[in-house]
Amino acid sequence: MHQLFLLRHAKAETATGDQSDHDRALTEKGRRAAGKIAQAMRQAGLAPEVVLVSTATRTQQTLEELENAPVWDEWPNIDALPQLYMATPPQILNTLRDLPETVRSVLVIGHNPGLHELALMLAGPTRPDKAAARIDEGYPTAALSEFLVTSTWRQLGSGNANASLKRLLLPKDCE
Repeated sequence: MHQLFLLRHAKAETATGDQSDHDRALTEKGRRAAGKIAQAMRQAGLAPEVVLVSTATRTQQTLEELENAPVWDEWPNIDALPQLYMATPPQILNTLRDLPETVRSVLVIGHNPGLHELALMLAGPTRPDKAAARIDEGYPTAALSEFLVTSTWRQLGSGNANASLKRLLLPKDCE
């Protein structure tokens, strides 16, 4: 069994005229929100072995806030991947499917709409519990979902039966 975490970057500043979307930084509110999620992860013992993070400034800074908390007793392997910038669900799945089976848990720090769409897909068409129903409402900045994956990484997403939502954490839940 594997554990998959999907974390949307925290609140970022609005792009200025000459600034690229890729270079947008976190706001102070975003840094605080990421810190809240980091503390919640630590309290719940959510410590991935591998972190896959987009190369965008706001995702990198979200990761920095997790590192500053600190969330992990042991540092995970961290890979900054350009293909995660504004990735679609199939692109994220392809990245996850390339993971070795020895990786038990992974955190993906990325962007909407891809993360939200992937969370919806993995949660499946029938979402009877409260956490899963909340995913229908949206995937705000600094949202963290945890999925238990019963298939191999290579099979992830090939059918909704191989992943189940365990929790959805939002910064407002951590107050």
